[in-house]
Amino acid sequence: MVGGALDEEMWTRIREIRRALDLEIELQLSQSIGDILCSHAFRMVICYYGSLYGWFDFCVSELQVKSSPIGKICQAIQEHCGGVYASPEVCLVYDRPCKLSFDTQGHLHAEGEPAIQYTDGFCVYAYRGVRIPEQYGKVLPKDWKSEWLLSETNAELRRVLIQGIGYERICQELQAVEIDTWKEYTLLEIELEVDVEPVYLLKMLCPSTGRIHALRVPPDMTSARTAICWVNGDIDPEEFATQT
Repeated sequence: MVGGALDEEMWTRIREIRRALDLEIELQLSQSIGDILCSHAFRMVICYYGSLYGWFDFCVSELQVKSSPIGKICQAIQEHCGGVYASPEVCLVYDRPCKLSFDTQGHLHAEGEPAIQYTDGFCVYAYRGVRIPEQYGKVLPKDWKSEWLLSETNAELRRVLIQGIGYERICQELQAVEIDTWKEYTLLEIELEVDVEPVYLLKMLCPSTGRIHALRVPPDMTSARTAICWVNGDIDPEEFATQT
């Protein structure tokens, strides 16, 4: 190594090892891999991958690589630390989070509290896999305000806010303008700039329950009836009623 960097030969050996692991090489080769993994020049790479991805643990448990002092250190790091970033001058070791929250889809998610939290107070707020600022994350979605959409410039965060607030509340709080009606359906437009493209909504009143639902429709809709056709897969509402 020169100046703390891996030379081309070592990178070639790293790539060979990665390919070998990906292909689940035969156990007969595991000892030679272990020799390379435990070499002096490879220690930083071992620490990084061993602690962060459990690479070394895979070699020991699945490929029967013989453990070594550096290997045992890596396993201890993996057990007790969140990860290690090492350089010739500095080594950063960070703790594991004390809290991790996910939704049913496996995305980082929490409502009104951090999705990731560490013992030193550092935390990350996330909503269905999207990282959001604390000003949104510490508030329950039911208490999010539609007016936040007017000042939020990030399109992804606007999408998250719309998802959390719901079009029904947005209609009421941002005073959507009525464009057309047909029976229990109303086509609305939110004239305020709350998204990348104009927001057109089809408001539907359920006759049996009296509940109001709102669905977003393309901004080229000109009547409530054409919006219903779009929602029903280009089937006219009269025809749809007959079929159902």
